[in-house]
Amino acid sequence: MKPVYFLSDAHLGSLAIHSRRMQERRLVNFLDSIKHKAGAVYFLGDMFDFWFEYRQVVPRGFTRFLGKVSELTDLGVEVHYFTGNHDLWTSGYLEEECGVTLHRETSTTCEIYGSIFYLAHGDGLGCDSRGFKFLRGIFHSRVCQKLFKWLHPDLGVAFGLEWARRSRLKREDGTEPPFQGEEKEVLIRFAKNYLKDHPDINYFIFGHRHIDYDLMLSRTSRVLLLGDWIQLFTYAVFDGEHLFMEDYVEGDSQP
Repeated sequence: MKPVYFLSDAHLGSLAIHSRRMQERRLVNFLDSIKHKAGAVYFLGDMFDFWFEYRQVVPRGFTRFLGKVSELTDLGVEVHYFTGNHDLWTSGYLEEECGVTLHRETSTTCEIYGSIFYLAHGDGLGCDSRGFKFLRGIFHSRVCQKLFKWLHPDLGVAFGLEWARRSRLKREDGTEPPFQGEEKEVLIRFAKNYLKDHPDINYFIFGHRHIDYDLMLSRTSRVLLLGDWIQLFTYAVFDGEHLFMEDYVEGDSQP
């Protein structure tokens, strides 16, 4: 069995990340190190800080990452890309040019090597905030997306990146708040509640939260928060029997 990898939240291109080129190279080096051993790679959202495809234009940059993803799919590695809350405005480029399998749904349940996985970026799951739901509805609106396309790409992409930068810098030190405890972490509460009606789920894996956390929910079920590829450089890997959380260390020959 070839191992399956899960990672999320690189936010490539973020104006709030000072060493953007170095960050992208580190991600690309990791993908290069697993290209001959991976059976599949799951990107669970927000790999880009802002992504919007015009009819004939895609955002500038990310060429090393997109090239490496294309190399993976050319080698026969399954690459699954889940849209997050920063990179949901896709219209065919990633599938047609890079060969990924795109997942637009909020979550998906799938079987991998006999185990049942519940996979999602995580935004919106278990959240009852009316303000958040309203804003999320606007972002997912096809009408609003079509209207946005009337903006020149130089204006549209610049606006999107600046919006994302301001959103991140509103947080203390520009980072997500630390772990809030099992009862306050929305995604962990969601997993616990969902498991009550779906006891066959073996693994819940989420992005979005930017913290790495691994919790046993029952004798046969776990929930993992994947961390990010901005400061933590963490990922999960499933070998068919065991699921591990790992840190990527530059130059490590056993990612």
